[in-house]
Amino acid sequence: MKIISVFNNKGGVGKSTLTYHLGAALSEKGKKVLLIDLDPQSNLTLYGLSEARLEEIWNSEDEYIADYKAAKSKMSDEQFKAFQNDNHSIHYLLKPIEDGESEEKELSTPVSLRPNLDLIPGRLTLHLFENKLAKHWSEAFLGEPQAIRIVTSVRKICEDYSQKFGYDITLIDTSPSLGSLNKVIISSADAILIPCAPDMFSDYGIRNIGNALSVWSREFNTMYSLLSDSKRKYFPSKFVKLLGYTVYNAKKRSDAPNELNIALAHYNYAKKIPTTIKTFIPSDCLINSGKKYFDSSIGGNSVIHGHGTLPTMAQKYKAPMWEVPNLPNLGDEKPTIKGNAGSYFDTRKGYLELANDVLERLELL
Repeated sequence: MKIISVFNNKGGVGKSTLTYHLGAALSEKGKKVLLIDLDPQSNLTLYGLSEARLEEIWNSEDEYIADYKAAKSKMSDEQFKAFQNDNHSIHYLLKPIEDGESEEKELSTPVSLRPNLDLIPGRLTLHLFENKLAKHWSEAFLGEPQAIRIVTSVRKICEDYSQKFGYDITLIDTSPSLGSLNKVIISSADAILIPCAPDMFSDYGIRNIGNALSVWSREFNTMYSLLSDSKRKYFPSKFVKLLGYTVYNAKKRSDAPNELNIALAHYNYAKKIPTTIKTFIPSDCLINSGKKYFDSSIGGNSVIHGHGTLPTMAQKYKAPMWEVPNLPNLGDEKPTIKGNAGSYFDTRKGYLELANDVLERLELL
């Protein structure tokens, strides 16, 4: 099982759209995929769950998020077993570790979105876990058991779910922050995928990521060297590698005099990204291969052009963009969707190309 964190230090770059549709494309190719929403805003979750269902999950967990041990004590063993077996958010799964309680032996059931694609929903209260993580960070260097549990908790959840449900790939959606939570998510993943917009902010976002990776790599290597062999097993064997980047929402221009067929302003920024990556991302965080993987976006031009309102419709109808026109009960949008069916269907080819490139690069890790 490989863990991919999808991250940029800049918001509005299509992280959740990319994560969901890449997961759907990988599932179509026969890979069993788990999506984990570790962005408190939970936009990825809303691709798979209605707001009403998400609210039900959050409401059922509220007492546990406030005080896990006290909430559990109010239930009989049978009641808790049934409750634990239901769908739960990622913060609920992390909560026993956050509170210093024993981890549950039985895993909560992930949300099934389609064949080979499941979801662990996000939750707006994840800042509470991040606060505890920041507090214990320095103690992990000393091998303090609770600190090690917290620092390695995200990866352990990924591994536990993979072992029980047989996932090949876990995709983690993240917030744009460079705080403690994302430090742990990214540093304990196998790979990072950076979605970019063709603008100045994404360029500087990559620079920030590179600087952060340099610091995080030193911290994790130091921590690893200070730990006993028995505690090292909870960490990945090597630091995270950059799979590549995507360019999102570039304005398509069929008459543009460039190979990307995008507006000149977007083209100029898109062409800067490879140099920024090679300059600022540490070389030991890049895939070691003879191929020039960072000279262009992952998947080539497959997902570079803007999708317009198509992702909004995909999120509304809880399906990949390419399936939306064939869904029943499309409501008031039906004439518009049917009229643009070709644009919806075309997205499938692009995301399958992206998935192929991702799978090829994962083989190099």
